[in-house]
Amino acid sequence: MNVSSESPPRTVQALRWTGDRLELIDQRLLPSRIEYVGCNDAASVAGAIRDMVVRGAPAIGCAAAFGIALEAQRGAGLPRAEFDRRLAAGFEALARSRPTAVNLFWALSRMNKRAAETGTLACSDAADALFGEAVRIFEEDVSANLAIGRAGAALVPDGARIMTHCNAGALATAGHGTALGVVRSARDQGKRIAVIANETRPFLQGARLTAWELVQERIPVTLITDNMAGHMMQMGKVDLVIVGADRIAANGDVANKIGTYTLAVLASRHRIPFYVAAPLSTIDLAVPDGSAIPIEERGAEEVTGYGGIRWAPVGVAVANPAFDVTPAELVTAIITERGVTLRPDKATIRGLFPG
Repeated sequence: MNVSSESPPRTVQALRWTGDRLELIDQRLLPSRIEYVGCNDAASVAGAIRDMVVRGAPAIGCAAAFGIALEAQRGAGLPRAEFDRRLAAGFEALARSRPTAVNLFWALSRMNKRAAETGTLACSDAADALFGEAVRIFEEDVSANLAIGRAGAALVPDGARIMTHCNAGALATAGHGTALGVVRSARDQGKRIAVIANETRPFLQGARLTAWELVQERIPVTLITDNMAGHMMQMGKVDLVIVGADRIAANGDVANKIGTYTLAVLASRHRIPFYVAAPLSTIDLAVPDGSAIPIEERGAEEVTGYGGIRWAPVGVAVANPAFDVTPAELVTAIITERGVTLRPDKATIRGLFPG
């Protein structure tokens, strides 16, 4: 069941609520198979986040919120002390699942605040309140993505060739997408556009997910390997770059999938606009700059092979940082639900949060 009536029906849904469980499209299997993984408690949602069943900062935040709602439903008939103990364990498990995407912690903070507000309620009523908060987080993300799409589409000229990295589409959000939300909105305005999708090593989100989303919607897309990006820019085949973000620091530095920094440097060299599309929930005012953003280091097996096939020699040392940080000075603009922020810095980022 789609918990939001605002999500465009033609976009795939990464999360769906069935009444007593959360179902997540298993993004590890795309594009070969479309299967959903059912989650019945916070621990199973945390496992799905950690194992990349669900990925993308906004989608992770939404999934975590529903994970708390599930835990509350499971404990609705328990004494309040046990109910609170189980919720606390759920919050802890989800907070440990992945470190870089701030939307995870933003959603957990909202759910924790709502849980505290239910302290005098019966457990069943508290569970209902937490489910309601999870639905609001989900629906607000859809609304934010649609607003991002509208704002960003104004930056896309007719006939634009747009390069993107990783997957910041419907699969990474509650619906519509951030970077791909801009693409969708530009298409919906009647603009003739084409996308160049970087494959995004080592987990291949661009090849498996972004390309799949765009093929489903018949938006022209060309897949390239990551190390072809500079050549495509040099040949004049890229008009702008749009990416998503997993965390944006208070000064406008952007953490996103590994390889994003490289694209930003290349775009600057070739005088190509470099845009970041993300909801306000991705901005972390508590982090002064990109150097303070924790960078997740994932397992060596993601680099030494894929899909059960190993191509690297046994015994080789492996580094696998999942994200990198792009300095604000390389970002042409950040696109949020509050519009387009040109030349982001500490002052312009703070201005997005009046009061």
